[in-house]
Amino acid sequence: MFRFSVAPACAVAVCGAVLVAVAPVLSASAEAANPYVEAAAAAAEWQAGELVAGGIPGFAGPDWGLTIDTMMALAATRSQPTALAAAADAVAANVRKYNSAEEWGMPGSRIAGATAKVLFAAVVAGRDPTRFGGFDMRAETLDLIAGADAGDDAGRLRDKLTGSPDSGNTFGQSLAVLGLARSGGVPQSAVDFLIKQQCPNGGFRLYPGQLGSTGATCQDTPTTVLDPDSTGMAVQALLATATESKSVGAAAAARKGADWLKSKQREDGSFGGSGPTVASNTNSTGLAGQALHAAGYPAESDRAAAWVAKHQITKDDSGAADGEIGTIAYNTEALTSARTEGIPEFQRDQWRRATPQALLVLADVPLGDLGKVPTRPTGTATTSATATATASATATRTASPTTSITTSASSSVTNSPSPSTSVGGTERASASATATTPGSGSGGNTGTGTGSGGGRLARTGAQVGGLILLAVGLVGTGLAVRAAARRRNGDHA
Repeated sequence: MFRFSVAPACAVAVCGAVLVAVAPVLSASAEAANPYVEAAAAAAEWQAGELVAGGIPGFAGPDWGLTIDTMMALAATRSQPTALAAAADAVAANVRKYNSAEEWGMPGSRIAGATAKVLFAAVVAGRDPTRFGGFDMRAETLDLIAGADAGDDAGRLRDKLTGSPDSGNTFGQSLAVLGLARSGGVPQSAVDFLIKQQCPNGGFRLYPGQLGSTGATCQDTPTTVLDPDSTGMAVQALLATATESKSVGAAAAARKGADWLKSKQREDGSFGGSGPTVASNTNSTGLAGQALHAAGYPAESDRAAAWVAKHQITKDDSGAADGEIGTIAYNTEALTSARTEGIPEFQRDQWRRATPQALLVLADVPLGDLGKVPTRPTGTATTSATATATASATATRTASPTTSITTSASSSVTNSPSPSTSVGGTERASASATATTPGSGSGGNTGTGTGSGGGRLARTGAQVGGLILLAVGLVGTGLAVRAAARRRNGDHA
């Protein structure tokens, strides 16, 4: 799920009279046909084993954004309920440390991407989002959605921070749409703003108004940077809100985004991100592959799953990493290094980030369905670390959703309190194939590193209290350490 920096956003409203309802139809035998169920369960077991007192270790204490990524992965496999509950308890007890800068003297501050991510974490864990950790995360998320008086920013999830550039991006917006759609309804304006981040060719930009497309609405230009990770998140958010809230234009935009992703899949089945993550990696492949299956492209999703499975440490081919069965390498270089040298402590952060997002395509459960009571058997999934990935499996996973299109003459209006104009963002993290060095970002968990294998690891969220304070001039040793520890794909928020 994650790449981030503090940056502004863009917008354009898309409405229509055609409502497209996209509903996953899962047969009882569908999951049993998934040859990667055991591989996904093994990956979830490894990731659960990295939790310490319910949190995933970060640079200077628990990394709550990465812990939520882990919750998503555990919910996708449904194989580690105790670990999922422990992680949910830990996140609930630390909401303000993640979604605000209050501990740094900014009372009432909110980081948009982190706030939306906590909302989605509550939904995924089956907790009441209106009382998660003693906070109403649904109301807090709605409060960060800009109102009609915000002009081009209307509907945008924005930070509530004084003197800091807005860090909101497509990852945070997608998480907000997902969490709100799953907890009672999402404002149409928030869906419209997400759709504005989609260029005419179908791909989504990561940051509104930046990276070659500077207008309120994404435009195709020679310099426009479209992001497969952001597109995968947006597609799944739009599919979820088309089903849960019947949001206008959501299903059509999701289909267009999925078609763009399909066109970007590489011959070996893999995907890369954008910028420094453009090379094939399991994070981008996991997220894009999951989105393709949710959108009704099981063959393409199968190819992505096969590529990810080839990068998993298995019992039969672990080499020096025989104590790390189940974890998934970020790329081929990292896999080779682990089999030759094992996974030293200073490299574990990268594996903790790669595994939860990569396993999504193996588990084959859309983000919009995470945490729902399954309506089918869980197949042969086990929690045994001896599960092996069948990268050469020929079985086709048949649990693809079907898309039904209905026409309505009226537009959809969703229930929500009147949002206020505040500020926000989500973030994606980064890491190297061999070593990680703390970086900075906003809205999610992120770290930057260099080493063999290159590239940065995307994730869905980063803590950014220190960075924001640095932006407003509150500089000090403690803040520097905090910023390093907290750098949205985002992945990602």
